[in-house]
Amino acid sequence: MALRIKERIERKFGEEIRFIRGMMDKPKTVGAIVPTSSVTARKMASVINPASGLPVLELGPGTGVITRAILERGVPPEKLHAIEYSEDFLPPLIDRFPGVDFIHGDAFHLERTLAHLGDQKFDAVISGLPLLNFPMHQRVSLLESLLDRLPEGRPVVQFSYGPVSPIVAQPDRYRIQHFDFIVRNIPPAQIWLYRRP
Repeated sequence: MALRIKERIERKFGEEIRFIRGMMDKPKTVGAIVPTSSVTARKMASVINPASGLPVLELGPGTGVITRAILERGVPPEKLHAIEYSEDFLPPLIDRFPGVDFIHGDAFHLERTLAHLGDQKFDAVISGLPLLNFPMHQRVSLLESLLDRLPEGRPVVQFSYGPVSPIVAQPDRYRIQHFDFIVRNIPPAQIWLYRRP
């Protein structure tokens, strides 16, 4: 029992040290001061429909907080594909979540990054990307590429620290829904859903 507690503490501190190192080395790709809270992660994963039979796409798994919430939602590991830009985050993710398809690549270049999946559709996209660090035209282009990979009505889920959607409204092309405001996140987070009309 004491050994398990010690292992959990060591893993937690290891995750936070890796996160802080990533933030200092590449602040544009991390975009936060601490990892996402488990409350935020569970709320984001709650939109997934495990009964759909479709895989889920995660963007920016980082230390794996959202990955864990997706798996706890009932998504089998082999049905989860996760794109991580930082090489430093990949080895611990692969060790902790066997069976998940962790992909080292750039979410802003989906065709190349997901080439091994062909034109695979996903039940949902759960994104922890720091979108506010990128120009608006890149955010819109990414969203539209993601929506192309979802059945009609299924969501792209994104959290952000800003007070408004990190992607500009274009009602003729996609719908934006404010899903939740999570105070128990540091800093507090807004969760947004994006769908095709």
